[in-house]
Amino acid sequence: MQCIYAITQSKEESLDKQEKFLALSIKNTYTLYLLMLSLLKELHTMAAERVERSSNKYLQDEAENVPDREKFVNNRLLVRIAGNEMLEEELKKRKLKNWYYHEEYVRILLKKIEESSYYKDYMAAPSSDFESDKELVAELFKEVIAPNDQIYEYFEDDQLTWVDDLPLVNTSLLKLIKKAKPDHFDSYFLPKLMKDQEDMDFAKKLLVKTLLNNASLVKEIEGKTPNWDKDRIADIDAVLLKMAISELLNFPSIPERVTINEYLEIAKEYSTPKSSIFINGILDKLVKEYKTEGKLKKIGRGLL
Repeated sequence: MQCIYAITQSKEESLDKQEKFLALSIKNTYTLYLLMLSLLKELHTMAAERVERSSNKYLQDEAENVPDREKFVNNRLLVRIAGNEMLEEELKKRKLKNWYYHEEYVRILLKKIEESSYYKDYMAAPSSDFESDKELVAELFKEVIAPNDQIYEYFEDDQLTWVDDLPLVNTSLLKLIKKAKPDHFDSYFLPKLMKDQEDMDFAKKLLVKTLLNNASLVKEIEGKTPNWDKDRIADIDAVLLKMAISELLNFPSIPERVTINEYLEIAKEYSTPKSSIFINGILDKLVKEYKTEGKLKKIGRGLL
C-alpha cells in the first residue's frame, strides 16, 4: 500500500523502476523496524547505566525513593530484548549504529518515560511479573515512544520515506510486544517480512496489476460512488480500493471475504474513522456485480 501510494504521488511510470522501488521499500521497512526495536534496547542500556551511577551516590534523589530502583532495568521483557543476540547480529550486519551516534534521542525518550504516569505507577508497585512488565513496555511504546515528535523528525530527516513506513512498523512492533511470552525465542522479535519467494511474487504481481490498470480501477470506483467527487475520496482509501479490486480479480486462490476483511483492517489502521465503512460498501457492490457478470472466479475448497 505504502509503495503504491508513493509511486502514485510521484507519477513514476517505469514498471522496472516500480518493482525496484518495491524491493527497496521492503528492505528499508525492515531496517526501520530494527531501529525501533533497538531503541528499546538502547533505552534499557541507558537506564541501567543511570542506576549504576546512582548506586554510587551517597544521597539518593527523591525521584529514586521507590521500592526497587532497579525494577525498570530488570523488566523481564526489556531484558529479553536487550539481550537478544539475533537482534545484535542483524544490527552489526547492517551496520546500524543510529542510536550510538544520536544518543541524545535516547536520552530525551528516557526522560519522557521517567516523567510518565505509566513509569511512576510501575515503579511504585511493590512487585511485578512478566505480564505487568509487558504491559508497561506496551504502554510506554504506544503512548510515549511511538508518538514522540523528536523521533519522527529524526526519521524524516534521515530518510523521508521512513515517515510513511513508521505507522506500519510501530503497529507491527506493538502487536509483537503485546503477544510476547516468557518462553519466546530470540527469533520472535525478528519476523521475516516475506516468508518466501511466493510472497515476493504476490507483492510484485499486485503492484503491477494495480498500477497498470489504474485508469480502469478509477472508473470502477467512480461507478460505485455517484455522489462522491473523486477529489474528496481520501488518497489512502483510493489506493486501498484499487488494490482490493486488483486482488479480487487477479488472485483466484484468495477468498473474496479474506480480501475484503484484509483491506478493512488496513483502512482502520491507516485511514479515516469512516473509511472502512466506505470501502466495505463499495467492495460489497463490486463483488455482487462481478459474480453476476462472471468476472469473479475463485478456486479451491471452501472459498466464498
